[in-house]
Amino acid sequence: MKKYTLICAAVCAAMAFTSCKSSESAYKQAYLKAKQQEELQQRQQAEQQAEQQTAAVEQQTEAAVVTPLQEKAADQTQVMDNGDNVQVRQETVSVVNGDGLNNFSVVVGSFSLKANAEGLQQTLKQQGYNAQVVVNKNVEPAMYRVIATTFATKAEAAASRTSLQGKYPGAWLLYSK
Repeated sequence: MKKYTLICAAVCAAMAFTSCKSSESAYKQAYLKAKQQEELQQRQQAEQQAEQQTAAVEQQTEAAVVTPLQEKAADQTQVMDNGDNVQVRQETVSVVNGDGLNNFSVVVGSFSLKANAEGLQQTLKQQGYNAQVVVNKNVEPAMYRVIATTFATKAEAAASRTSLQGKYPGAWLLYSK
C-alpha cells in the first residue's frame, strides 16, 4: 500500500510541475501586445508634437498680422514726447473712487476685484497719498487700477513713479483718455 501511495504522489507531483509550465506562445503573445502598445504611444506622441508645431506656426502667423492704420484729423491725435524713454500706457478709464485724474497718473496696483483696489487705496491714503481707484471696462475682466498720484505733465509723473517704485516695484504710468 505504501508503494501505491508513493507512486500516486510521484505521478501527482509530476503532473503538477508539467501543467504549470508556461508555453512559449504565451510569452510571444505578451511581447507582441506590449510592442503594439508602445508603437501606439509613439504614434500618439508624434501626433501631439505635430499639433503643437502647427499651433506654434499659426500663432506666429497671427502675430505677423499688422493692424491697419487709422487716419485721424490732426486735432484728434495726441502726440506724446518720449524723449525721456519712459513708457506710458494709454487706457480709457473712469473714476470709481477719488477726486479725478490729470493727464498722467502713477498706477501702483491693478485688481479684478474692486474691494482689493479699495484696500490698497486706503493703505496709500494712510501714507499721505491722494489715492484714487479707476476702472478700465475695455478689458475682460474689468480691471480696477489704484492710482497713487496724478499729474498734468509726463515728467512729474515719471519722477513720482521713480520714487514709488521702491515700495511698489510694478508701478507704471497711465495716460488717461
